Amino acid sequence: MTRSPEILLKGCAHLGEKTLFKHLELQVKAGEWTALLGPSGSGKSTLLRLIAGLATAAEFDGQIQTDDQQSLIGRIGYMAQQDLLLEWAKISDNVTLGSRLRGEIWPSERRDKIIEAVGLSDKADKLPSELSGGQRQRVALARTLLEDKPVILLDEPFSALDARTRADMQDLAASQLAGRTVLLVTHDPGEAVRLCRNIYLLQNEKLVKATPLAPPFPKPLDDSKALALQAKLLMQIRAGA
Repeated sequence: MTRSPEILLKGCAHLGEKTLFKHLELQVKAGEWTALLGPSGSGKSTLLRLIAGLATAAEFDGQIQTDDQQSLIGRIGYMAQQDLLLEWAKISDNVTLGSRLRGEIWPSERRDKIIEAVGLSDKADKLPSELSGGQRQRVALARTLLEDKPVILLDEPFSALDARTRADMQDLAASQLAGRTVLLVTHDPGEAVRLCRNIYLLQNEKLVKATPLAPPFPKPLDDSKALALQAKLLMQIRAGA
């Protein structure tokens, strides 16, 4: 894996006549997890797609820079809200889809190990239609982890999971993505606080940075400081709704 860069996004975005954000400055620090919180429709997923270089309906006026002055093309692993699984392909083939499309060949042992890590070894030969929504989301997570990119963009990656599985997959992602530059979009303050060194709240066209907690991460589920920050963020979200 190449060095994980720092990313800086500055600018404004509009969706038709609606302003999503203006005079925004988002710093995604190198080798750390950063969370982007906010209500639905605030522009979180748009920001993620802009960094990923994907098409978006929003009009963006600004710039995206890295601290090494290198393009992000080929350096990003992106997990969308939708699982984007091929319905006619086995789970094992879906996990390796992105890498195979780019001509990258991973050892089957590594693929199988990641499928086992997300708890789907017994589903590897199944089709997506035979899986639950939460299981499909775990396949998408496995695909993202397999790609081993220095920059990882995650759009609500644990939203379809039950509480126990969500905590397990959070722990797995934190372990597998250590040292990467990770930007996590989530509506859940608890998830953001547990996983992320840096937390931003996007609301009412503005970006506000929360006071960060000290490492290590992920935080224990009963960490008192994390719970206090979670409550504070939730109150901020409710106050701005």
